[in-house]
Amino acid sequence: MAIPNPIVVPNIVADELDTETGRRNGDHGFLRSLVGQGKISIVAMTDDEYVLFADLTSGTSSLDDGEAATIAVAARRELRAVIDERKGRAQAVARMGGEEPGWTLDLLQHPVAHRSLGDATLTEAIYLALCEGRMRIPQERGDAIVALIGLERALRCTCLPNYKGLLKNSEART
Repeated sequence: MAIPNPIVVPNIVADELDTETGRRNGDHGFLRSLVGQGKISIVAMTDDEYVLFADLTSGTSSLDDGEAATIAVAARRELRAVIDERKGRAQAVARMGGEEPGWTLDLLQHPVAHRSLGDATLTEAIYLALCEGRMRIPQERGDAIVALIGLERALRCTCLPNYKGLLKNSEART
């Protein structure tokens, strides 16, 4: 019997990528490619997961549907969530027994991704995730990422930690 793929994407997240924008920027195709290769599975939420999802999407500190679905599935199935947004990360910690969620950057910098993509393609993938996808990264890894993608390209990534400081320092040098 085959072991189910432990990398899962809630169907709500997959549906969020199945939009005109998701098709135009390649997110939808990328996800479908990974599913086709058997690297990830798209899963439907259980009733118990929907209860947590509903709780996370209502109230004063509600999350968007994708983050809420990710937390609900990860919490109920005892998996590790991957979330970049601050509010979502805080909710994940609270709902998952204090375990910190992973970052998208962790996935991109995983040794398997590095071996599969190589240095140049991986650097480009990180740059595009920051610039086009507005991927968030931990503050303490900002300098290393700027060094990786280069200052000129980093200045196009407004989601980088301390972006305004980067911009100010760049202007001061010119």
